[in-house]
Amino acid sequence: MSVNYIEQPNTEVVFSRDIPSLGRFDLRPFSLEKDTAFLHEWVNQPYAQYWGMLNSSVQEVHEAYRDLLATPGYEIYVAFWQGKPVFMTECYDPTHDLLANYYEVQPGDRGMHVLVAPPDQKIKGFTWAVFTTVMDFLFANEGVKRVVVEPDLRNDKIHALNKRAGFVYNKVLTLPHKTAHLAFCTHAQYTAARKALRISEKKAAIDHLAPLPWEEVNRALVGKALSEFAHELLLKPTKAEGNANQYVVHADDPQIRYEFVAQRFALDHWHIAHESICKYQGEEVASLDLLHFIAEFQEQLEIPEEFRATYLEEIGGTLYAAAYKWRNERFDAKALVKADFQEVEHAMREGHPCFLANNGKMGLSPQDFERYTPEADVPFRLVWLAGHKDYAQYTGIEGLPYEQLLEQELGTAQVAHFHQQLTNVGLSPDDYVLMPVHPWQWANKLVYLYAADIAQRRLVCVGESTDLYSAQQSVRTLFNASDPEKHYTKTSMGITNMGFMRGLSPYYMQSTPAITDWVRGLLGSDAFLQQCGFEMLDEVATVGYRHKHFEALGRAYPQNKMLAALWRQSPAQKMEAHQKVMTMAALLHVDTHGQALLPLLIQDAGVTVEAWLKAYLKCYFTPLLHCFFEHGLVFMPHGENLLLVLEDNVPVKALMKDITEEVLLYDNTHDLPERVQRLYTEASDEMQILSLFTDVFDCFFRFLSVILHTQANYQEEEFWQTVHNCIRDYQRAHPEHAAKYERYDLFVPEFKRCCLNRLQLGNHKQMLNLADPINSLKLVSVLKNPVSFKQ
Repeated sequence: MSVNYIEQPNTEVVFSRDIPSLGRFDLRPFSLEKDTAFLHEWVNQPYAQYWGMLNSSVQEVHEAYRDLLATPGYEIYVAFWQGKPVFMTECYDPTHDLLANYYEVQPGDRGMHVLVAPPDQKIKGFTWAVFTTVMDFLFANEGVKRVVVEPDLRNDKIHALNKRAGFVYNKVLTLPHKTAHLAFCTHAQYTAARKALRISEKKAAIDHLAPLPWEEVNRALVGKALSEFAHELLLKPTKAEGNANQYVVHADDPQIRYEFVAQRFALDHWHIAHESICKYQGEEVASLDLLHFIAEFQEQLEIPEEFRATYLEEIGGTLYAAAYKWRNERFDAKALVKADFQEVEHAMREGHPCFLANNGKMGLSPQDFERYTPEADVPFRLVWLAGHKDYAQYTGIEGLPYEQLLEQELGTAQVAHFHQQLTNVGLSPDDYVLMPVHPWQWANKLVYLYAADIAQRRLVCVGESTDLYSAQQSVRTLFNASDPEKHYTKTSMGITNMGFMRGLSPYYMQSTPAITDWVRGLLGSDAFLQQCGFEMLDEVATVGYRHKHFEALGRAYPQNKMLAALWRQSPAQKMEAHQKVMTMAALLHVDTHGQALLPLLIQDAGVTVEAWLKAYLKCYFTPLLHCFFEHGLVFMPHGENLLLVLEDNVPVKALMKDITEEVLLYDNTHDLPERVQRLYTEASDEMQILSLFTDVFDCFFRFLSVILHTQANYQEEEFWQTVHNCIRDYQRAHPEHAAKYERYDLFVPEFKRCCLNRLQLGNHKQMLNLADPINSLKLVSVLKNPVSFKQ
């Protein structure tokens, strides 16, 4: 937080305060001409009953405030946030007020009233930010020694704010117009209250680390560990005696065993009843603890000794995040059926359905977690830097120059403001490229790693965005909450999640728009994809800054991936007014009560499971088949990478994300531009088709089918038959690829089992060799193909 008091009564803005999670509040004097209209609206709101002006006319408000402004020592200010008035405060000298008849006024006393505007949206902590801004404003004037308030006796909400800020309640006053409390707060009392609150907030940041949520998430994640490690043949449960569905698995120490009830489904999926899991040490029952579980099975899990500690660290982070989600669940599955895009996005409890350690976010403090994660759902502003063109570069798709992108994302006024910051320190805006960075990245990485560049003005901080952004499931991909029509912004973040430092390479980013242009040229005119309702969210522009010192050591170092960003189309640009959008990950969402969202979504749609599933496959799976057989192209189509557009909760369109980073081209007949050549990957026929078997069947449909089987009474055999029919329908509609259907046979009896957790367990710091991802995969045994009838 930073504050700035400007002791110039004729200056338009007399006080400003920056709040990291919200941005800047600007106070200016109240204007009868400019402000009476909106103030009239505010004081006539039911919540403003204690202001005493309900049912007043505009003229009555105008006359009342004309008289107040004529009172000696009376000042009124309006605060602006994001260009809109958000609160008004009256500051007065009690000597010239009725209050002087009820207590002995002391030198330095200053009276205060505050009224907040009716909110457009509820933002956690906003009213407290308003209240403390007023207090900071008052105490920024050294002449103010004590703040005096006389709130209505019935106004419980303002009493809570007063006491939180350190006000001491003195006595009850019977005033002519109300019965009120008289309360005082000195600067020392306010400072002490704020300090105590900060200590309390630090404790509150970990209040989810309590016995009940910890027990619940450990049970759930031990269940997931048993299921996924058994699926990957790392653990080999055996049937217990006397119960066909009872299984047991022994730890490295045979005295430790876990017993549980499970159903076995296609693709060797273990659906474990979490409440049935019981751990025994000898014959004694022990509590479930995921960290202990990993340590107890470390030999069977084949974790190299040098990676055991870091893997446990990310398991701990995943537990932390899971407990936070469990404790702070705002919407159950039923409520999510009617929720909007971002409410669904932030409600997701599971990360990647296969990976156990999937949500570590290592590097964030508890306060960072509550400020910047999708779980916390707190909008924030981006920091904007100017990088000298000797080191910074902008690259856009064809027809999107740098100036146009800035105009779209920032607007003329903000661009001019940022350029003025450069001019103010004697620099030419023509020599710099403006680039957005995550505020966490700026404070925790860039100011240290790029200290020399900042000191020598190769890199200049020019301010914050006006727009607020919301972290998506992938943490560093940010949705523009102020203007959803604007692009997503994806930024570098030097945190580690799922074994990767979430940076962006400025070198890699240079080819992103070229790849977008090429993929769009290849697929954008494909009539069949349009018919299916399959579109890409184009990654239209990038910026990157090269660090000359680390660059000299080699480009592969993570320190070279700390300062880059890209802009991706927003789904709002692809939708009709009657449609809504949600992450495809929501189809696997299960709330804390065990209720899955998908069955309720289908029920609300008013169609059969079969009809809903066919609509979904048409806009999701059929296009993936077409991209493979027609174009030799595969994506990474997992839940977080894809958005579904719905009409009456039935899928009508699929929007693919990460179309430049997580895409492979197997067809070598394309004439690829130089910057697009990194897409092409050589692989055997078996490995090419394994992309669909693994990414779609094993990593998504495996879970989807079980949810429909267990909670929608749609048998898994029916599910896989519908998928089988979807493939057959595509093949009949496109007989021109008959030879490829033989070469890449989706109906083979079995396919190789690709083990994602084995990748993570084997090398937590780098699961894949990005230069050769196909040959980095861990393949163990085979899985029976659930759409094959050749078995």
